[in-house]
Amino acid sequence: MSTPTEPNRPGGYALPTGALQAQRRAKRELEQADIHLLGDIAKPHEPTKGRLKAAHSARNPNTRVYVGDCRDVLEKLPERGEVDLIFADPPFNWDVPYESWRDGMSRAEYERFTFDWLDGCIAALSPTGSLWVNIPDDTAAEIVLHLKRRGLTMINWCVWHFRFGQNRDSSFIMSKVHALYFAKDPDQRIWNPEHIMELSDRASVYADPRTMAKDQNKGLRLPMDVWYGKYWGRIQGNNKERRHQHHNQIPEVYLERVILACSNEGDLVLDPFLGSGGTCTVAKAWGRRSIGIEHSAVNAKSAWERIQNGMVRQGAAATPTGEASLNRRRRPD
Repeated sequence: MSTPTEPNRPGGYALPTGALQAQRRAKRELEQADIHLLGDIAKPHEPTKGRLKAAHSARNPNTRVYVGDCRDVLEKLPERGEVDLIFADPPFNWDVPYESWRDGMSRAEYERFTFDWLDGCIAALSPTGSLWVNIPDDTAAEIVLHLKRRGLTMINWCVWHFRFGQNRDSSFIMSKVHALYFAKDPDQRIWNPEHIMELSDRASVYADPRTMAKDQNKGLRLPMDVWYGKYWGRIQGNNKERRHQHHNQIPEVYLERVILACSNEGDLVLDPFLGSGGTCTVAKAWGRRSIGIEHSAVNAKSAWERIQNGMVRQGAAATPTGEASLNRRRRPD
């Protein structure tokens, strides 16, 4: 017996027709369920009062950087409810010696912090907006459950895989981080698959003529949900993207894929943990307005310098064009 499929499912592959219905049913059940996580017992953050003023700003496209606690800034944001895309790479609570941030909270305190900024992001999103969270193993499940109980729908649970993981001898070496993709409305979200196509192995490696017989996107496919490749490694050593004063950086190609896929030119992109400034840098390069929030004034200044300097590898995640691009990886006959 054949299984009914849903060919228009984001990602280009077919799933049982019940997949989205099951998510919607679970969404209603989660909203009604009495679910408790450890962070729920901690006291919620009380936003500070006072006016909101950008530390750095520029026009064309409009780009602003705020210095402060993202929970406070999100509460006062003029564009609250109008943000098209949010990308968040929060502190992991791994006792990293940040310049102005205590990265060693108790588990309950850290979860409460996480739920507070997630709620601020949800309130900032437009009805068609999307939220991406870059997070390691130990908090991914709590974030997924919290976003689902707040009524958001998971679109993809992607993985950023990198070589040269963090060495350890007590368990397998960690060589990935989760890229969680959620939307307020899965049917109305901004989604531009045509902007992030990549070369299909069938076409570029094996020269399969069937991939060139398609009416559209000849020799191309949408990326899979495990992300790796030439420019996808951790930013370290003599990498041209590296900002030496920052502990962790997201590769431009990662941010570019998210921004091209989930926003349009002129849309508003927000990063509540700006760090080295990558999100606003990529957003500006592709004609998006952007807002960055950074706890450290020193990091904010460094991030602003990067935003003004621009991207190092613009186009690495964009759909390749032309026959030359398709032929460059083919095996010789």
